[in-house]
Amino acid sequence: MFGNKVLKGVFLVGLGATSYGMLATFVKLAYDENYTTAEVTTSQFVLGIFGLLLINLFQKNRKKGAVVKASPKNIFHLMLAGTSLGMTSVFYYLAVKYIPVSIGIVLLMQTVWMGVLLEWFLDKKSPSLQKILSVVIVLFGTALATNLVNAEIILDWRGILWGLLAAASFTTTMFTANRIAVGISTSQRSLYMLLGGAVIVFGFALFTQNTPFDFGIFAKWGIILALFGTIIPPMLMNSGFPHTGIGLGSIVSSLELPVSVLMAYVILNESVVFLQWIGILLIILAIVIMNISFKKIKVN
Repeated sequence: MFGNKVLKGVFLVGLGATSYGMLATFVKLAYDENYTTAEVTTSQFVLGIFGLLLINLFQKNRKKGAVVKASPKNIFHLMLAGTSLGMTSVFYYLAVKYIPVSIGIVLLMQTVWMGVLLEWFLDKKSPSLQKILSVVIVLFGTALATNLVNAEIILDWRGILWGLLAAASFTTTMFTANRIAVGISTSQRSLYMLLGGAVIVFGFALFTQNTPFDFGIFAKWGIILALFGTIIPPMLMNSGFPHTGIGLGSIVSSLELPVSVLMAYVILNESVVFLQWIGILLIILAIVIMNISFKKIKVN
């Protein structure tokens, strides 16, 4: 049985993953009201930074100077790592502009095998049979989840490209976020990474926004996007992971996939066939296999 702390961690990580899962549907709804990708990402990051500034200020006042301050080196490294966070948002939101949300989230989940490749390249250590099996299952699950087995389905290549680029940048974010400035508070780390991401987002907005910027996005969708995309999930997941551990936390965080597809199915009326649900379950199974320790399982 799990202890209270582990159950608390599972609850926090699960809520964080669920919040992330809702995000793409809100973006799609904003697109339906003719807001641009630049307006969507800018409003999310501006309000997200403002929210995290308030959280940091509150923590500093509550602990009265006991908070460990980030050094200039910490800030630089976190902002540098955060640029991949900005790229993930831009690429992912561009992807769901051209393809269904249910397909976009499956492409984002390609971080499973991309993470294995990145770890192999950086750590110079061949992946285990357990990880290789997980990658094979992910690829097979992806073929089903994107409904590629249906010859009549034609996906916009731009959406596929942006989706894979989002997965690649998200892989970099996950790999660096757990290795940089781990001695400072979650809220500080989230803030500085968001500031780094904002550089990418603002640059993208500057070069792509061809019409007058519609500031109505801030009140209409910006608050929702900031809460569910940049404030709630990282705070909850970073608080929960220490209690669950990376393995269990990664398994619970895979809730993002079915939640995202379910939201798209219910709210956006996207078509999701039975084979796609099988593919989604296979991807979740691969994440479980990759993160479970079979050595700890004893056969009586």
